[in-house]
Amino acid sequence: MLKPFRKPIQLLVFAIFLLPGIILAEDDSNKEVTSQAITVNGDTVEYLSDSKEISATGNVSVIYKGTKLTCQKLVVNTQTKEGVALGGARMEDAKGVIEGEKIRYNFAAKTGTILEPSFRADPYFGRSEKVDKISDAEFIAKRGYMTTCSLNKPHYRLKSRRMNFFPGDKVRIRDATMYVRGVPLGYLPQYNQSLKDPIMHVQVTPGKRKDWGGYILTAWRYKLTDNLSGRIYFDVRSKLGVAEGFGANYKSENFGKGDFKYYYSHEEPTDLPQNTPANFERYLIRWRHQWDIGERTNLVSEYYKITDSKRSILGTQYNMLKDYFFREYEKDSQPLSYTLLHHSFSYSSLDFTVQKRINRWYQQLEKLPEIKYSLPNLKIGETPFYFENSSSLSSFNYKYPVPSDATNDISMNRFDTSNKFSLPMKVAFIQFTPFVMNRLTYYDKDSNGASLAPRNIFYSGSDASTKFYRIFDVKSNFLGLDINGLRHIITPTIAYSYNYEPTVKSSRLKQIDSVDSIGRNNSATLELSNKLQTKRKNKSVDLADFRINSAYTFKTREGRGGSLGDLLFDLTLLPYSWMRLDTDATYSHYHDYFTNANYDFGFSLNKDLSIGIGQRYQRKSSNELTTSFNWRLSPKWRFSVYERFFLKDIPTSNKGLKEQEYTISRDLHCWQMDLAYNVKRGEGESIWLIFRLKAFPEMEINLNQSYHGPKSGAAR
Repeated sequence: MLKPFRKPIQLLVFAIFLLPGIILAEDDSNKEVTSQAITVNGDTVEYLSDSKEISATGNVSVIYKGTKLTCQKLVVNTQTKEGVALGGARMEDAKGVIEGEKIRYNFAAKTGTILEPSFRADPYFGRSEKVDKISDAEFIAKRGYMTTCSLNKPHYRLKSRRMNFFPGDKVRIRDATMYVRGVPLGYLPQYNQSLKDPIMHVQVTPGKRKDWGGYILTAWRYKLTDNLSGRIYFDVRSKLGVAEGFGANYKSENFGKGDFKYYYSHEEPTDLPQNTPANFERYLIRWRHQWDIGERTNLVSEYYKITDSKRSILGTQYNMLKDYFFREYEKDSQPLSYTLLHHSFSYSSLDFTVQKRINRWYQQLEKLPEIKYSLPNLKIGETPFYFENSSSLSSFNYKYPVPSDATNDISMNRFDTSNKFSLPMKVAFIQFTPFVMNRLTYYDKDSNGASLAPRNIFYSGSDASTKFYRIFDVKSNFLGLDINGLRHIITPTIAYSYNYEPTVKSSRLKQIDSVDSIGRNNSATLELSNKLQTKRKNKSVDLADFRINSAYTFKTREGRGGSLGDLLFDLTLLPYSWMRLDTDATYSHYHDYFTNANYDFGFSLNKDLSIGIGQRYQRKSSNELTTSFNWRLSPKWRFSVYERFFLKDIPTSNKGLKEQEYTISRDLHCWQMDLAYNVKRGEGESIWLIFRLKAFPEMEINLNQSYHGPKSGAAR
């Protein structure tokens, strides 16, 4: 036996190299076996040659393959890589930390057993009688609890006989009891939580609204398998009654992935006039599916079915999607039901679309079906010419909403194909691309139902652009702008296009889209871009980016003079890393006024204070101002304000405050509490209270308003 080494000692176990070397020399079948040294530190470290073990005591630490073990006493076998640690044992790797009085661990397999452990696998903390680490990716805690609260006496916990942890992936628990401050509040037969999902497993949102009365909205998330999960909804609104539903997210290796949602409300309103029905049936079915059939082929499908007896009886002011799922309504007030099959060839693509109107009160276009072929710019052999083709075969039905008579609907079959030849070239310092194109369109009938010859249109034109820049050797910190050289880039662009009078005038055609309204055109699109750049922290920063463009229409055959179209302005300013301005506007050259103008100011004054200001101006429509204010008053308190003002609203002649919302948030260590109060003119007041786990901050039940201004930043 070797003489013990004394502090400070680090023993590098050479036997871990020597012994496998002897084995490999005797058996060539083990050539793929590799070895790695175990590094042991301790006040006293011994190597026992007879048993091939390392024994260490006093401030022991072991590092092997990314795993670190610390304790007061350790015995580890250099051949089997198995070790026993005693006294304040702690095992740590990239996926978490486990502490216990005794740890039996295999460093090679990364498996072991820990007695009376406490553990941390982000974002969870817990204690149990025993932990079995069965692989590098999973450990099982038995007869214990878990929580996202880091306190020794957590605010809440889930207690169970068995908890399966897959660090960085998911947690799976059966037969769990939830305790808050030591008081049992509920039982969960099964709890599965993805650690890659920022949404809580159970959400309950109470509140009050003018049209709903007092309410409680709940969403319960479930996960049956890795390929099937979803939500169960149960909502109570005092003025409307009970609503329920469910959702499912699924995926399959053979048929793709998708989601399904069903929501049903049997309303029994308490505030409707007399002689109206006592109840209304309203429900939503939504199904979305995506399937990557092959590397070049994919399918996307969506289906929306909405049944709304309240709308049918009481009028169009009621809308199931708007009343219950306003966020979805804002994104798309009339969602489409369709199936799209896409296939990419080596240099082109083919799309097959079937689109059907499902909800009769929508005004929508049906495609039964539409087939599109697209060939982008393709070089023709070794020549300098390029060829482009776009073709579509469509069967259209344009449906007007009920109660419009079906005879008003428009139906049409159309084949449309365009063939374009171009010749990109460099003329001096200008990038110049002339082109010619022919467009041929076949219609099954004209607007009166009579047959007609194919429509033919010939196009010609060119695109030209160049770039100028100049560098100014300027270095200044005037007003804190941090200027380290300036580069001014000017990019003028002109695109000219001419097409002859179509052989079939648009007045003879049914109008479905822009293809049917093409007339003679002779115009040029002009654009001028100015960009000002500097360097900050060795990165290029756009201080200013200003673009202006317009279209000029030349003198027509009928003798009308040329005219300049609307001027479009787009400006972005980033003078500081904490401030950004985005603005755009449209100026009518003919009428000599701005038809619309928008701007967004964003100020991130520090990590605790931000301000947003935006304005939306539409001439003869509305002029609206939106502001937001977010301030973290202290590490535990945050206050935010959202307000929307009508500076002018033409349809209603309204002015003044349209909406205001105030939210105060409190950090409750492992929880976040939000108390919000909202007032909308003409709609009443709302108040709601939300508790959310900080480990899973996002909410599925979204009621709050916010100002979505541009993000401040320095570099692009």
